[in-house]
Amino acid sequence: MRNSPFWWILMSFMLLLDIYFFQALLVVTDTASLTTRIIIYSIYWALSVIAIVIFWALPYIQFKHQAKMARTKIFSVIAGLFLAKLIATVFFLGNDVYRIIRWAGGDAVSRSYEISWAGIIAGGSLFGILVYGFSNKYRYQVKRIKLNYDNLPKAFAGLKIVHISDIHSGSFTNKEAVIKGVHTIMKEEPDLILFTGDLVNNVADEMKDYMDVFDKLSAPMGVYSTLGNHDYGDYVKWKNADEKEANLEKLKQVHHSLGWRLLMNEHIVLEKGTDKIAVLGIENWSAKARFPKYGDLQKAHAGSEKYPFKILLSHDPSHWKAEVLKDYPGIDLMLAGHTHGMQFGLELAGFKWSPVQYVYKEWAGLYGVANQKLYINRGFGFIGYSGRSGILPEITVLKLN
Repeated sequence: MRNSPFWWILMSFMLLLDIYFFQALLVVTDTASLTTRIIIYSIYWALSVIAIVIFWALPYIQFKHQAKMARTKIFSVIAGLFLAKLIATVFFLGNDVYRIIRWAGGDAVSRSYEISWAGIIAGGSLFGILVYGFSNKYRYQVKRIKLNYDNLPKAFAGLKIVHISDIHSGSFTNKEAVIKGVHTIMKEEPDLILFTGDLVNNVADEMKDYMDVFDKLSAPMGVYSTLGNHDYGDYVKWKNADEKEANLEKLKQVHHSLGWRLLMNEHIVLEKGTDKIAVLGIENWSAKARFPKYGDLQKAHAGSEKYPFKILLSHDPSHWKAEVLKDYPGIDLMLAGHTHGMQFGLELAGFKWSPVQYVYKEWAGLYGVANQKLYINRGFGFIGYSGRSGILPEITVLKLN
């Protein structure tokens, strides 16, 4: 990894960002005493150098299982510092472009004291928000959604479904908090539980300490699951293809041991009296080039045409517009996850925003086109950033009418 050109480009960019940010620091401390400036500059460069060195070394530091929390927080703090400086430089860059234009017109001006402070405050505020988010990663939010369908068989009216997604067990460091999340699910007394992928970050063994937690999930009509992009071990360097395949088989066994029915490009039929509906589940399928297309909806859909109502479990929401809406008008409801709402954003009454919306137009909550609906769960767990800022972990309770 250290030999990767991208890695060295990223390291160089971090250093250049530090140097550029420092120019604004020089401006806002210009009137401070020499001693004060020396202290501020020393602290700034000490923290910057430490962050770059740790970032460079982090992939190669061997952490014991008990130190996972420290590792994820260290990474999150470094990433937060990087993003904070990046936001601040937007202010500085705007000011510098203005200065260049003035300079080209023969009127040289110095960097603005006020804009320099504005950039530093904006970056510092973002960093504070990200740090605050560390305390929200287990703050499970129950979202209650009522869905009306004219073609829902009468026997299924009032069906209560709990939808969860993106558990990412490899990121967990607080088992008691996760247990409370599972208890919250079970208090809802769902008829059916549906999970839309990413049980782990990379390897099946991440579930070892959480088998006795998630095996508590049960429902009268069953627990059904599918796979997400992280479940295949695609982000791990394996010794060979057989080792990777063995990990996937082990993960499939994990689903089975939990009592979950893993749907691999297939469908099952749920019955109530004489009425029937179909639940389809496919492997990961994404319209985004960097994510895999293992799923086969044609295979899963075959034979389900005769059922009046169909629910699809598909991890990546980009699948909805790329294939479901275009070719499968008989799929009434698709459930997805994947985006996590980027674990960062803002949600108010009637308004939601996250940077992830510039990549995924459908990224959290309910969407609809004609009679077809898509619901995207914001994720039960977390990955990368060890927190949740504005976009909380979600337990979705869907009621069909």
